[in-house]
Amino acid sequence: MAPRDTTDSPRLRIVEAAVGLLESGGPDAVSTRAVAAAAGMQPPAIYRHFGDKDGLLEAVAEHGYELFLESKRAQFDDTPEDPVAELRRAWDLVVEFGVSRPGLFAVMTRAAGSSSQDAHRAGLEILHGRVRRLAAAGWLRVGEELAAQIIQATGQGAVVTWHSTPADRRDPALLTVLRESMVAAVTRAEPAVPAAESGPAAAARALRAALPDDADVLTEAEQHLLREWLTRLAAQS
Repeated sequence: MAPRDTTDSPRLRIVEAAVGLLESGGPDAVSTRAVAAAAGMQPPAIYRHFGDKDGLLEAVAEHGYELFLESKRAQFDDTPEDPVAELRRAWDLVVEFGVSRPGLFAVMTRAAGSSSQDAHRAGLEILHGRVRRLAAAGWLRVGEELAAQIIQATGQGAVVTWHSTPADRRDPALLTVLRESMVAAVTRAEPAVPAAESGPAAAARALRAALPDDADVLTEAEQHLLREWLTRLAAQS
């Protein structure tokens, strides 16, 4: 992989300015004029370094992969004792990155198919190495290529679902369940969450789901109160 730009590189200044605009104002904020102004340069500098806006976004994606790879390399051993635990931690790291940096993650995901993304290819090599360690240890349930695709798809899907869900309805348990579904699909390891639940909370969820919207036996106020009680019971673990 090519060496990263130094901190005083005009190219890196432009990329970091674009990342800042992307994360503060979303994709619409990343115009060539705005990026140039944020980087303290003139718009022609962007075309000189990147060709066009698409070239700039490819560089932003590459920068994002480099940042992500740095965090992965700092947190993982080359020869982990437990490859399944390593898989869980790596998946969590991807999702945490995507949840905390949605704009950058979206640009990285869109650019993932580009063969020119050196950092992306390096990330894939790490993923495939992780899958090979699972296979060598006898943990793998499916073929290596399919396993890698499942790991990628569930991680990206978790991030997209999280951000597409209204903030007041986001439940961190979703991420745990998706991760363990991935582990169950890819490996022979037991899920780290219970497969089924019984007791008052489960019963309350079932009753709440079964209640008709217009139960004639109850007044509107009684229906509202019953649903509130069931919601409280259903939230108990």
